[in-house]
Amino acid sequence: MKNTLYLILFFVISPCISTKAQGLLQEKNNFTRQDTLRGSITPEREWWDLSYYHLDIKVNPEQKTISGTNTIQYTVLKPNQVLQIDLQEPLVLTKVTQNNKELEIKHDGNAHFVTLKDQQKIGATNSVIAYYEGKPREAVRAPWDGGISWKKDKNGNHFIASSCQGLGASVWWPNKDHMYDEVDSMDISVTIPKGLMNVSNGRLKNIIDNKDETITTNWHVANPINNYGVNINIGDYANFSEVFKGEKGDLDMNYYVLKDNLEKAKTHFKDAPKMMKAFEHWFGPYPFYEDSFKLVEVPYLGMEHQSSVTYGNKYMNGYLGSDLSGTGWGLKFDFIIIHEAGHEWFANNITNVDIADMWIHESFTAYSESLFLDYYYGKQASSEYVIGTRRGIQNDRPLIGQYNVNNEGSGDMYYKGANMLHTLRQLVNDDEKWRQILRTLNSKFYHQTVTTQQIENCLAEESGLDLKEIFNQYLRTTKIPVLEYQVEGKKLHYKWTNTVKDFVMPIKIEVNGINHWITPSKEYQTLKLKSKDSNIKVDNNFYVNVKAL
Repeated sequence: MKNTLYLILFFVISPCISTKAQGLLQEKNNFTRQDTLRGSITPEREWWDLSYYHLDIKVNPEQKTISGTNTIQYTVLKPNQVLQIDLQEPLVLTKVTQNNKELEIKHDGNAHFVTLKDQQKIGATNSVIAYYEGKPREAVRAPWDGGISWKKDKNGNHFIASSCQGLGASVWWPNKDHMYDEVDSMDISVTIPKGLMNVSNGRLKNIIDNKDETITTNWHVANPINNYGVNINIGDYANFSEVFKGEKGDLDMNYYVLKDNLEKAKTHFKDAPKMMKAFEHWFGPYPFYEDSFKLVEVPYLGMEHQSSVTYGNKYMNGYLGSDLSGTGWGLKFDFIIIHEAGHEWFANNITNVDIADMWIHESFTAYSESLFLDYYYGKQASSEYVIGTRRGIQNDRPLIGQYNVNNEGSGDMYYKGANMLHTLRQLVNDDEKWRQILRTLNSKFYHQTVTTQQIENCLAEESGLDLKEIFNQYLRTTKIPVLEYQVEGKKLHYKWTNTVKDFVMPIKIEVNGINHWITPSKEYQTLKLKSKDSNIKVDNNFYVNVKAL
């Protein structure tokens, strides 16, 4: 039953990460040159800093092809004449130009090394134009096994969307495909057949009628954006909107849904402003007011595309009508709206430098589900939900993957990570302080890429707690601490086992209905009891195992 549950939850709780089909979640010890070129900050990447993209493409639904250009603007950080552009086969990078001069390209699998002719002077702002075409990888089972989904709605209209987390944005457009360097702003121009609409990130600038049975939608992204967060969504869309009165003023919230679902969506999407109210409370202002917030229907489950969150949960509460926690609380909200929108704070605002640290995205966002419940239904509901999600934890591999080779950690980064954070909340033992810590994360690392160490340091500094070995325990091992205890007369003996070397963590216990804090270590300690017949209960808000001797 445990293995069956894991298989269900693996595909259920991972709507925004890649599956083993993409080779990122499986345990892997042998890495290729392509893994290194994709996952490391190569010399051909580190010398230039992204400032602007203009992705200008034509999508042909009948042939399932994409063609066009990406203008890549950058600032020179140090001398170099070779620039790495990433584009995955079977797409073809046909040419690259700078100042109207065609440049030499050396192709190495999905990495393309462009030799620049003009001298690259430190501090200069330059640009290249990358031309490409072909049939992009078709999604096998989006979003887990991603690419482009070429589908049709029930009326026979084309229904197309991109999804590429883990797999990489270069699966459908040429770019600097590494998380460490986010572009500062971006324009997205998409030419499609008339009768359809494309929705991308940011705000719609205009729609141009090309007089040839096509239109071009032009979108502008004013904020920094991670490359996998860029998306296209093409369909027979209807649009409705509202204005949310948020912490930074008026926030435009736009919804794009298939026309047949318009009335249904107007009712069901009421979870979106509820989400915004709860998450602004917990995490601080929505990070992309300038770009608005959009919820866009797509032909797959959904993804956290920045300011253009995609939705395919079939207008049901829970995850496609099921409760991942098994407590009933998961049916109080639409899982995809809450989870994927939670990523606007953790993944899109705060983004991991290396995908090995993807727990930063998924642990906080999985935890946000319980915080949504906390805001509307109270602390007990929140606790019951997050504790309920432990049933999906496998402790198969550490949450942190291997660095510089595009390798994610365990899928436990969702609910093991969420329960680690729930445990930290208990240690802080002050809900308002905990809320301020979460808000501090989003203000301190506003629109930044970060490492695990930065997040660890911030949590430790803001909480005033020594969390080093706690993070080592939960992030870097598969061991769950065991609180071992024994009652002898009027004495309670207790210690931690199954822990890293210097692990010390306070925990709350109940003795005959009265709460006590104890601080076990790896050596037995003793608590004097008032009675020989003491009933000991360990607070299950702490993610630990208990062994009574």
